[in-house]
Amino acid sequence: MAPMNERHMNDTSSKASASPAEPKGKRPPVLVDGVTLNGPTLDIREAESFLRDAMPIIMEEAVWKATDVKEKVCEWRSPEQLKDLLDLELREGGEAHPQILQRCRDAIRYSVKTGHPRFFNQLYAGMDPYSLVGRFITEAINPSLYTYEVAPVFLLTEEAVLQKMIEIIGWQEGGDGIFSPGGSVSNMYAVNVARYHHCPDVKVLGLSALPRLVMFTSQECHYSVAKAAAFLGIGTNNVYVIPSDKRGKMIPAEFEKQVQRAKDEGALPFMVNATAGTTVLGAFDPLEEIADICERHNLWMHVDACWGGGALMSKKHRYLLQGIHRANSVAWNPHKMLMAGLQCCAFMVRDKTNLLQRCHSAQASYLFQQDKFYDVSYDTGDKSIQCSRKPDAFKFWLMWKAIGTKGLEERVDRALAMARYLAEEIKKRDGFRLVMEQFERQLPVPLQDEDSTSQNLHNLLRLKDGWNIPSGETQPIKFNMLVIQSIDSYYVALSHKKHT
Repeated sequence: MAPMNERHMNDTSSKASASPAEPKGKRPPVLVDGVTLNGPTLDIREAESFLRDAMPIIMEEAVWKATDVKEKVCEWRSPEQLKDLLDLELREGGEAHPQILQRCRDAIRYSVKTGHPRFFNQLYAGMDPYSLVGRFITEAINPSLYTYEVAPVFLLTEEAVLQKMIEIIGWQEGGDGIFSPGGSVSNMYAVNVARYHHCPDVKVLGLSALPRLVMFTSQECHYSVAKAAAFLGIGTNNVYVIPSDKRGKMIPAEFEKQVQRAKDEGALPFMVNATAGTTVLGAFDPLEEIADICERHNLWMHVDACWGGGALMSKKHRYLLQGIHRANSVAWNPHKMLMAGLQCCAFMVRDKTNLLQRCHSAQASYLFQQDKFYDVSYDTGDKSIQCSRKPDAFKFWLMWKAIGTKGLEERVDRALAMARYLAEEIKKRDGFRLVMEQFERQLPVPLQDEDSTSQNLHNLLRLKDGWNIPSGETQPIKFNMLVIQSIDSYYVALSHKKHT
């Protein structure tokens, strides 16, 4: 597409700058294989008209209405209904702009509004205006972060964000990092880097040159740990799962037993994945004790802080991650607790020896030339497993600049205060029982003898005074919340069941 501002060029100045020898009027078309090469890919006026019409729809429907508590979280339809409504078929000819604009409205209407105050389904937070504008900018610029020459602003902002996050983690000697396309990929980075750290020959010789490797994680960990083991050829049977206590935290003594077991089997224990904020229970593994064991057995310590990392921004709550400064690597997703917008996922290592570069580089000379006219240390793409990479850090940088570290701290404190408020309100309500306290608090007396790990949490979904929610009843609860967008009708039905 030709530059959008070509239409704004001053005709007088254009004519003045033209050579007298040039013929007046349009240049003759340059044709190759019947294709005109010196014309715009799209009609400029038509493109501008479409953008001017589309942007108000985005602002009104996807921003203002989508974050209004008086509006629905979604207009739920079954897959078959939605296929009919959207007319998904791709045809030979294109559609007129009014039809395309309606397609935009329909896409927004039938999507789940994840910035809505009542969207609770996943662990990422609502809409931040500064982050949103950051995304608008990067989508319009459409850069890729492999070399400084094609993404100077975005590479520098990524580096600034990473160094500040490393400082907040507490790595006084510094570190290195990269933004990845998701926390699962960050955890995969951790496994790959840890393996390379222990067995650098793997990069050249492959798995056949390695002993049997064993890694460790808690039973409450994210499923991406098993996926990483499968994807990288370690094998899920070589992921030794450590029992957790009733609050969902890894039991350090059990961890050390499993390390010794692996050694007794003749395997090479090489890393542990500790979790700071588990998906189901929100538990924080005891990082200091885990770090002690890692030091005794020469293990790489990775902390999956994708969700809980946000607590590091809070003076009041960073104790939850006490000991994270002793980790060798950390995964942290600002798109979760900090509201940076999907996706925004940092992977960082406590290393100043170019470990990421040594582990992942392919040294493609056509892209990462060493004789450029600027400092090529800013060409960070070769330490990534990707080539094309989106500038995910920029929206976080812009948001951070707008509200400051203090604003991020207030955001975390407010979120955790709301969670405590909800827990206290549940305690006050007849017919409900809080099954687990938040974070460090002790379990209430009635729960001390019950197994409250995630595998058996459905056993605790029961109400006082004879009211019960069997595990099979979670489906109608979900239906009422998602489709009807109210659970009142479900509880009316539940009350009827109780008394019949």
